[in-house]
Formats: sequence, C-alpha cells, structure tokens
Amino acid sequence: MSKVVVQCVGVSLDGYSAGPDQSLENPLGVGGPELMEWFFPTKTFIEMYGDGPGETGIDNDFAAASMSGKGAWILGRNMFGPVRGPWPDDNWKGWWGDEPSYHVPTFVLTHYARDPIEMKGGTTFYFVTDGIESALTQAKAAAGDRDIRIGGGPETIRQYLKAGLVDELHLVQRPVILGSGESLFEGLNMRELGYNVTRTVPGERGVHVIINKTA
Repeated sequence: MSKVVVQCVGVSLDGYSAGPDQSLENPLGVGGPELMEWFFPTKTFIEMYGDGPGETGIDNDFAAASMSGKGAWILGRNMFGPVRGPWPDDNWKGWWGDEPSYHVPTFVLTHYARDPIEMKGGTTFYFVTDGIESALTQAKAAAGDRDIRIGGGPETIRQYLKAGLVDELHLVQRPVILGSGESLFEGLNMRELGYNVTRTVPGERGVHVIINKTA
C-alpha cells in the first residue's frame, strides 16, 4: 500500500532542519550543509552527484532506501530554487542540472502558475497552485501503489504534518548546533497529532529516528 513519507531530513541538536538565508550560493541556508554531512559521503549520493566509490554502511542503507520505491515527490518552492515571487522567465529548472535524481513526477508547491518541465531521466516538474491536498491527490494518482515522498523544505513538511497526512518521518539527528535557521517542529504538537518514535538506529555520522503516525 502506498505511503506518504518524509526521509533523510537532517536535524541539528537545537532543532533546525535548514540554515538561514537560503540563496543560490547557499541552497540549504547558511550552515545547512552541516545537517547533511551524513548523506554526502554515502555511496548513494556519490553515485548521483560525485566521483568515487562512496561509503557503504548504515547511513548509506537509509540513503538508498530513501531513493527507491517512490512513485512521486512533492517539493516546496524553496526546494526547487531560490526564485521568489512571480517566475521572471522559464530559465530556472531546479538545482540539479539536466537530469534530476527524482526520475518520477515531481509536484512543486507554488503561488505562481508555470507550465510543466520535462527533464532527462523521467523527472517532470508540475507546479501546483491550489495547496497541499491538491498536490497530494495528484501525486497519489501518479504514484499508483508506490510511495510519495515529501521532499521538503521544513515549512512544506510542517504543513503536511499539521494536516496529519504524513505516514512516516525519517530524521537524522546530527551532532551540530546551528544557532538559527528553520525549525522543523515549530508550532506542532507531534504527540497530539498522533506521531510517535518507533525506531532509532545509530549511523556513522548521525542517529536515524523513525517516527510513525500511530493514532
């Protein structure tokens, strides 16, 4: 049965899942890459974007699982790019070059309409202007019996959590302090929303925490 999942979200010790001041030079925000330094050395990441064999192990097992079995993705606009307001033109097509790593229909939440963009490797970006429920309905239709992954950023994940639409959440607790940024759980009472920690697994560079909606 298809599930709605959030995976591989780095979280600092002080609760941030993105750094401040996202820009073209800092796509994860200032200090944000520290949250994903468990992911960058993995075989999964290196095969997508790097050069070399990459590391295997627990971190890579979670990384690999996050990229398999997906029938659709949902992204907030900030995850698609740093452009704000109306689209100035059609030049920006995401952070990932000509062949993004999604390889499935990918739905981008935005307030500004834009025609779909077909990329190499099977990724097509669809721009959804009528809210998170509409994006999820379209993603489920595209995914069939495969999972839908909410790719972020934190604000998009919060919206889906608040609505109780996420079945499983995979966080990676990192031993870093950002001091500022975007908090994943700001304004949410996860226990009241029916979410509970069901598993923790120490990895090479972070602790993997699995949270499921159990009520």
